[in-house]
Amino acid sequence: MLRKLLIALLVIYLITVGLFPAALAPINLAFAGLAAVLGAVPGSAWLLAGGIAWLRHRRVAVVSGEVV
Repeated sequence: MLRKLLIALLVIYLITVGLFPAALAPINLAFAGLAAVLGAVPGSAWLLAGGIAWLRHRRVAVVSGEVV
């Protein structure tokens, strides 16, 4: 019984070790593409886009119909 369990664990380990790098490759490529896009756009443009997004989506307190 113990021998079968150890063989099953070995098979699961070998499948995991063999398939993990292949399964992780698309994720690594996606992060590399994201890094290329982030690096191509200047930092000031990201700050400007972030400021515009913050101004457009911030919460505004409304008291009795007037914007405070």
